[in-house]
Amino acid sequence: MTRTYKFDDNDSVVFRGDGEPRTANTLLLRLNEFAKNNQMADDDFSLGGLVEQLEKKVASILGKPSAIFMPTGTLANHLAIRKHAATNGRAVVQEQSHIFNDTGDSIQRLSGINLVPLAPNRVYFDTNELDKAYTTSVTGRVLNPISVVSIETPVRRQYGQVVPWKHLVQLTKFCKANKIPCHLDGARIFMQAAVTGKSVKEYASLFDSVYVSLYKYLGTPFGSILAGEADFIEGMFHERRMFGGGLANSSLIAALALNGLNRFEAKFSESITKANQLFNSLNDLEHIQIHSFEHGSNIHRLILNRELSIETFISSLKTSGIFVYTEPSNEIYLHVNATILQQPNSGIISAFSDAILKAAKN
Repeated sequence: MTRTYKFDDNDSVVFRGDGEPRTANTLLLRLNEFAKNNQMADDDFSLGGLVEQLEKKVASILGKPSAIFMPTGTLANHLAIRKHAATNGRAVVQEQSHIFNDTGDSIQRLSGINLVPLAPNRVYFDTNELDKAYTTSVTGRVLNPISVVSIETPVRRQYGQVVPWKHLVQLTKFCKANKIPCHLDGARIFMQAAVTGKSVKEYASLFDSVYVSLYKYLGTPFGSILAGEADFIEGMFHERRMFGGGLANSSLIAALALNGLNRFEAKFSESITKANQLFNSLNDLEHIQIHSFEHGSNIHRLILNRELSIETFISSLKTSGIFVYTEPSNEIYLHVNATILQQPNSGIISAFSDAILKAAKN
């Protein structure tokens, strides 16, 4: 009997997303895994208990004195920029950033802070662009200075490409010289660290505040952490509640995140190494090429010969428990995550080879 695979099976390889699939079943399994060896200490409206343990652990990993749980990354970034800018002036962001494209102008509408988007359709801006924007903000007829700079890396809208280390150093050095607070939208910074070999603490050390996601690859259904200096984080739970983010109980989320932190680094590093070996081998097959991006992290583009049927190719891979997906443009991008460890490379290569043959016949 032919087996029908589901994407959340323990032996399925899912080339989508930064983390392993999240379903109600997998969340319960991971929660039980944590509860077997840890006390489930409750919080009170996201204060104390496991939430406080998580905040302290992430703050320590990032090398920051303090941290606070936020229900979403959108709120974490918003409150960080709001606190730095003190609800006045301008905030520099990448034109391709999540903050500029995916939050409905919330910072402008709710906090009165104008965004200055730089580097249109590119991964990052350089110090010359930032200098020009800063000079314009302090030399106009009406003084309207840059109050904060936010940098997102990796940049999901640019296929997960990262801002190179040397540019981060230069940009944050400029900010410090001009006394401009600098915020890191580091939703995927743990993943970037595994790819580049630099620690999250090294990245965080360049910035005044850092946001990291809990749900993208640490196994939670939602949540984030915002870290910074003690006086920056102090009292921010009031703003969190003001914006509707003071959840009555967040300990289950904290437990899942703590469980994810304990297993992520080693598994993801192994996944990247395995993926590099796999993609090199797949590029030896006919009718298929896998391309990396110049400043790439965990996303690679898969190009099939135009004569092949994409639908047949994808359907064939599913019969081997390998899941790939098309974008609206009908292109395929392979997202590396820990599910790649669930099958040997030899089996994955064989499945791709069979899928190519079947797609060619159609």
